[in-house]
Amino acid sequence: MKELEADFVIVGAGSAGCVLANRLSADPNKRVILLEAGGRDWNPWIHVPVGYFKTLHNPSTDWCYKTVKDPGLNGRSIDWPRGKTLGGSSAINGLLYVRGQKEDYDHWAQLGNRGWGYDDVLPLFKRSEQHEDGASDYHGAGGGLSVSRIRAKSRIAEAFIAAAEEMGVPRTEDYNGEDQEGVGYFHQTARGGLRCSSARAFLHPVRKRPNLTIITHAHVQSLTFDASDPKRVAGVRYLRDGAPEVAKLALGGEVVLSAGAIGSPQILELSGVGQGDVLAKAGVEVRHELPGVGENLQDHLQIRLVYEVNVQTLNDAINRFAPRMGIGLEYVFFRTGPMSLGASQVAVFAKSMEGLETPDIQFHFQPLSADKPGIEMHPFSGITSSVCQLRPERRGIKHIFTPNAAGRQPLSPN
Repeated sequence: MKELEADFVIVGAGSAGCVLANRLSADPNKRVILLEAGGRDWNPWIHVPVGYFKTLHNPSTDWCYKTVKDPGLNGRSIDWPRGKTLGGSSAINGLLYVRGQKEDYDHWAQLGNRGWGYDDVLPLFKRSEQHEDGASDYHGAGGGLSVSRIRAKSRIAEAFIAAAEEMGVPRTEDYNGEDQEGVGYFHQTARGGLRCSSARAFLHPVRKRPNLTIITHAHVQSLTFDASDPKRVAGVRYLRDGAPEVAKLALGGEVVLSAGAIGSPQILELSGVGQGDVLAKAGVEVRHELPGVGENLQDHLQIRLVYEVNVQTLNDAINRFAPRMGIGLEYVFFRTGPMSLGASQVAVFAKSMEGLETPDIQFHFQPLSADKPGIEMHPFSGITSSVCQLRPERRGIKHIFTPNAAGRQPLSPN
């Protein structure tokens, strides 16, 4: 069995894992191993903003999770995309750069989470950011994550913005600035018309460091533990090309789980860390009872509303050969136009009722319509206006039901 040794073993090369690999390997005296279950980010559609139409629901780049049938959704199961490549979900998401509200961070701090207030996290956002507008009170100019304004606007998007203003929503040029409330164009994690995933921002610039080892197609089976101390983590056991391998820790080393809201609790439970009754049902011996593992899963349920309109939209261009070729050529030569767009063009952060201090709903506007990404455009002139609640109250679970790491585990968001 192949064994490697490091001071830090990072599980998951997604949005967080790539940053961790960058920061921890900055010390040349520390050896870092980064494990990723997916492959390299060589698929060209990863780097084209509109390429999420090709990478979502694609088993080579997306884990293609689905929720259990939900009674609250009339028994339907919902797709739950997760990135399966270097960069994780930042390599297949919609590129929309939204930090969240100042008041939410301050609320976390008031609950006793020291270091999570807005004044604490803002310098970290700025440190990580390379905004095309340059440095300001709210944005950084020297970080790895490129953020840019969208490179394609449209008359129908302007009409949607004007309609929101008529409803009393103020126009904003920066919802990540002093106040989130408003309507305006999204900012994107992109540079020069190309996606800036966490891998491109933080991992690729340091991938040749001699103390950093990046291992792809490494499917973690469980943590390993010290023979003399059954609760001390000693490393990680994983399969690569079907062969078992181990990444073990040097004296004083650490394992960092950054496999996401689905992967990290699964690895803990497969290692015997979690709720005793859940582990027993799955056939896993309890090593450490930790009730919170696999609990409190939350996400924003989004309702997509499609409208047929009496003006031209991207549906009309994409569904016709000549305009579609024109869109492609514009992107190839100038990196602008519809292919430079992320998941949405316009953002609305608004209050659903009078008396609220901060926005509680978010709208996404797209100048196109389809049943879902990756599916053909509707055969009519269509737009999409979706909406979600910013602070969902329901909590879901994610638990294993088998000791097999390759088994598809149930996912219940509510």
